[in-house]
Amino acid sequence: MGSFRIEGGRRLKGTLTPQGAKNEALQILCAVLLTSEPVVIRNVPDIVDVNKLIDLLRHMGVAVERLNDNDYRFEAKDIDIEFFLRPEFKQMGGGLRGSVMIVGPLLARFGRGYIPTPGGDKIGRRRLDTHFIGFQHLGAEFNYDSKEGFYRVEAPKLKGAYMLLDEPSVTGTANIVMAAVMAEGRTTIYNAACEPYLQQLCHMLNRMGAKITGIGSNLLLIDGVQELGGTEHRMLPDMIEIGSFIGLAAMTRSEILIKDTGYDHLGCIPDVFRRLGITVIRQGDDILVPAHDHYKIKTFIDGSIMTISDHPWPGLTPDLLSIVLVVATQAKGSVLVHQKMFESRLFFTDKLIDMGAQIILCDPHRVVVNGHDFQQPLRAIRMTSPDIRAGVALLIAALSAEGTSTIENIEQIQRGYQHIDTRLNALGARIEKIA
Repeated sequence: MGSFRIEGGRRLKGTLTPQGAKNEALQILCAVLLTSEPVVIRNVPDIVDVNKLIDLLRHMGVAVERLNDNDYRFEAKDIDIEFFLRPEFKQMGGGLRGSVMIVGPLLARFGRGYIPTPGGDKIGRRRLDTHFIGFQHLGAEFNYDSKEGFYRVEAPKLKGAYMLLDEPSVTGTANIVMAAVMAEGRTTIYNAACEPYLQQLCHMLNRMGAKITGIGSNLLLIDGVQELGGTEHRMLPDMIEIGSFIGLAAMTRSEILIKDTGYDHLGCIPDVFRRLGITVIRQGDDILVPAHDHYKIKTFIDGSIMTISDHPWPGLTPDLLSIVLVVATQAKGSVLVHQKMFESRLFFTDKLIDMGAQIILCDPHRVVVNGHDFQQPLRAIRMTSPDIRAGVALLIAALSAEGTSTIENIEQIQRGYQHIDTRLNALGARIEKIA
């Protein structure tokens, strides 16, 4: 397990271009299993989680050709369906959260899908009920082997159905949509997720021959088709990385230009950072964050303390709350950060408290942050990255701190951020990777 040694207190300056969206990639890559024809996917991020999924596809029998650094050609013509019953699959599939989304495509095309209990971040309970209840609505039989931690879903023929999802799960909606596109008749999904990642998936499937309407809303109508063909797809820029860069600029008091942001797909993200007092300037499809000597958290109209919380799209993604929390530590004013979805995601705040941040952990879901207004810099410490987003939040904190910090378990960061040390060093940071 590697670590980063970070020399803090340096102002950065320059341009960053966000990678392709990690959360979109995990869905889109699974969708290549729906057709035997070639599918070209562009702007694929070079990160651990995505590379693991591509490797899993290879082992399943998908022909994978890397066209350049971030573009791939996939052809799922000769899928080895028996591979899913081998120990090798259980090991590979269990190491990746996104692997659960292979089940929908496999069920649609081959009538059966298998998956071991998936891995991923330890950020709290991430149940899979929505996925499998959706498959059952379509006529699939579901079995779970608790001893082996192995899920089996089988259906000789899927049939369209009406379903009201118990929660607007992004991965759950994606999985069900990929199964439903080849089901007989019409499928109606109410309370569907409508994140840009899901919209991208639906548009891609329609180009492959699917018939999906209601894209961008929480009511999807899917008329099943016999088969799907090949297509070409380009991924959106990663909105979480863009939010991370805005936070980085503020915390290090740096001027950073973020290029090709896909601004119209960012939803409320720029405005959330503006609520923290950060100047976020749109320049076409780019974002300029000027250097800040101070930024002041806004209050509500009645003067009450600002509250920032996560919510399904078009609300704020929970993936950015770790960044918001860190940025607030050097703002002027106070904010309540409410993480509604995951009960273990705020526990990294103990590291920030060790760095000198004024934070009250109210309960597993809520923290109050009293900002220092840069009057008291954070101090360097040795820490461990608990998950992808907390890891980058701690990296940002370390870059703003006085002294040299060490972050261990950096594989967590590398799961979601492409060559982050190299890219930030080009702007003047000093991040050394230690094996």
